[in-house]
Amino acid sequence: MYLYGESKDELLARLRRIEGQVRGLQRMVEQDKYCVDILTQISAVRAATEKVALHILSAHIRGCVKDAMCCGDNVEEKVQELAGVVERFLKT
Repeated sequence: MYLYGESKDELLARLRRIEGQVRGLQRMVEQDKYCVDILTQISAVRAATEKVALHILSAHIRGCVKDAMCCGDNVEEKVQELAGVVERFLKT
């Protein structure tokens, strides 16, 4: 079940921008740009990907996890899955 809803196009647009940022980073490295400038752009890419991830995580909680809790289906499995996702997300 995918609950990106109306924001799916927005998420895809963000991912395309991130893709462009990464290509820009490749060019910066190829052109031997200043290290601090490259690191600044890496920070921007990380922030952008985290924003996408948080949106998807929120959709997962509001959809899949909420549905499992309301219906009583696989509640423990969904809670464990969510805990694992949050743990992985926090390690990055």
